[in-house]
Amino acid sequence: MKFLPKITIYDKYIFNQVMITTFVAILLFTVVWIAPEMLLNTIKKTLAGDYGIKTAILVLFYELPKILGKAFPVGLLLGSLFTFDKLSKDSELTIFRAVGLSFKRIIAPVIVLSLIVTWMCFVTYDKLIPLAAQKLKDIKGEYTTTQYIYTQKDVNNVPVQAVIVSRFSQNKMINIIVLDFSKQRYSDVHQLSNIFYAKKGRTYQDHWALYDVTKYKINNDGIFEAIQQIPAMSVLNGESAKNAYTLMTYSVKKEREITNHDLHNYIKLLKKEGLTEEYRYMLNKYLQRFFHPFVCILLAVMGALLGFSKPREQRLIGFTIAIGCIFLYYITLPFFDLLAEKGVLHPLITAIFPPLAFLAAIIGFYKTKDL
Repeated sequence: MKFLPKITIYDKYIFNQVMITTFVAILLFTVVWIAPEMLLNTIKKTLAGDYGIKTAILVLFYELPKILGKAFPVGLLLGSLFTFDKLSKDSELTIFRAVGLSFKRIIAPVIVLSLIVTWMCFVTYDKLIPLAAQKLKDIKGEYTTTQYIYTQKDVNNVPVQAVIVSRFSQNKMINIIVLDFSKQRYSDVHQLSNIFYAKKGRTYQDHWALYDVTKYKINNDGIFEAIQQIPAMSVLNGESAKNAYTLMTYSVKKEREITNHDLHNYIKLLKKEGLTEEYRYMLNKYLQRFFHPFVCILLAVMGALLGFSKPREQRLIGFTIAIGCIFLYYITLPFFDLLAEKGVLHPLITAIFPPLAFLAAIIGFYKTKDL
């Protein structure tokens, strides 16, 4: 029993045509995206002596995966649109229909190519972009330093201790403030029992170590009772130390710099720590990792539909609709991210809505076309 149709000369012809035009479209999209700012900044740093020629080439190379993630869907849409538009203008599609090929059979090679590109898009977001982001940091010697606050809570979700890190880079911290909460609580705030200030500290797997510490003892009236100098002390022992370091590390990373596996674990940790807005936002971005690649398939089919036209129809109409769809897709993604983050819609809805919108558009185009 044969499960797959026989590969014909037609399949090879359409597959090669769409593949070539898709590659050209991806190349043009990449050049347009990289040229205005990225290339100019790299050239400036090279001329200023900050980069050598080899370093400049590596910087541009490791910027490519971030662009390719967006270029794959756009390339497939424009590639299939241009190919089928040309076939329509040359009356080749009319011949294909005359010999008995249905629309589904005609676009079969396009579906196969889009599945390959879908896999490439998924791997790019999961592996290549995070790897390239880390390589860029290593090349540039950049390590983000920023403020971070971690609040440790008990089983009743009551704050026990808050650690405020003014600046950190990797496992080194500078200017750390630790707030110990007492059991006494007012209507709107928790009473403090101790305040610790450390000039520097380091993070370890099982604890955070603080050095050159000043301790301020606070009585129940909120007044400093005593000041004590401590050479070193530990905070956030055990699992809390590990969780706090993970949250602090990922807080300075963009979602695209994290692999699927690490992002999944990060989302679970956000939920466990009760960081609701961050949890919803990251869950939305994680789900987009799986839905976004399949947009490649939908855009390939949409491009084929828009390319189906009568010999005398204006080519500009199909290309205008295609560019408009791409523009709406990418410009509305931040809006859906915000809806998920604020809890207006569930992250699953915000992640799946754009692909469903494309599917609805495909159905609409299919019904309006004379196929």
